[in-house]
Amino acid sequence: MMKPLLVLAALVLLIPGPAAHAAAASGKATIIDGDTISVMMDGGTVFARPIVVRIHGIDAPETGQKCQLPKGTWDCSRAAIKALAAMAEGKVVVCDPRGRDDYGRLIGKCSTKGEPDIGAKLVASGLAWAFIKYSTDYSHLEETPRAKRIGIWQSKTQPPWEYRARRWETAAQIVPTKDCPIKGNVSAKGERIYHAPWSRHYARTRVEPAKGERWFCTEAEAIAAGWRAPYR
Repeated sequence: MMKPLLVLAALVLLIPGPAAHAAAASGKATIIDGDTISVMMDGGTVFARPIVVRIHGIDAPETGQKCQLPKGTWDCSRAAIKALAAMAEGKVVVCDPRGRDDYGRLIGKCSTKGEPDIGAKLVASGLAWAFIKYSTDYSHLEETPRAKRIGIWQSKTQPPWEYRARRWETAAQIVPTKDCPIKGNVSAKGERIYHAPWSRHYARTRVEPAKGERWFCTEAEAIAAGWRAPYR
């Protein structure tokens, strides 16, 4: 159960504010996962900075998640990442703000010169779920891939929000810092990267405090401390 102060903080982040009316995030994109990108803001100066954007209205398979087939499984996460990369990697994207998520990331409806709505394309292709908890904008786009059993609809698959909850619950019970299962790792290049329980490399990541590594209780806490999510 979340602590009252954490719940309050999350609610504050979800309340529409200035971010919802801010200028669009525009610049070259780097793919983080199937529904999140890093946008290097335009400007052409040394002060240009990346903005992490969670694509509006969708929830793609997590990087450590497999999807069901009638027999066996397939790496639906890599498929979603590949499709998103084809649309946005290295290209100029424009993301119109739709608020911020629980972790303080910008939520944006994103487009490129060749793709007017990236989120809509992923849902219509059967590579992401409509995230109806927060928006029903793309719920109608699930009908065709579901009927044709395309992508994530080939067999019954646990949606990513349930997958995250289950992985979190399991990890939180066995880590040394109870209810704080996010691993803050320092890479060989000195980058500070956090791994949530649903990350692809979570199981093989070790936390060594002597190296400056640590545990986090929320993604928001990790981001605020200057750590980033792993790419892909």
